[in-house]
Amino acid sequence: MSDELTEAVDAAITRELRLLDPKVRSSPERISELLDPEFCEIGASGRRWSRSEIIAVVVEQAATSAEPISALDMRGELLADDVVHLTYTSESDGLRAFRSSLWRRTKHGWRLYFHQGTVSAS
Repeated sequence: MSDELTEAVDAAITRELRLLDPKVRSSPERISELLDPEFCEIGASGRRWSRSEIIAVVVEQAATSAEPISALDMRGELLADDVVHLTYTSESDGLRAFRSSLWRRTKHGWRLYFHQGTVSAS
């Protein structure tokens, strides 16, 4: 694996894990630093979320969730010079979901552009 590929994937993984950190999830400012202005998400519920909507719901969930979110089997792939695709399984409060994230490098650093969650049957 080339250094550039490793650095890009590592940067995306580091930031994805920050988004799962309860301290980050409880701060709209910290979340905003990691989300692209054009961010959108298709949640495990099937709902499409805008950037502002997801920030509000994540902060609300952080205030009431007793258990941190775990990330299992996280992998990354460099799709283009400035785009990394991550996949992993999340686990929280006994629920598992398959996750997919697209990170893109901007003049402000790596930002999450798109995220999707799909509930796991097992």
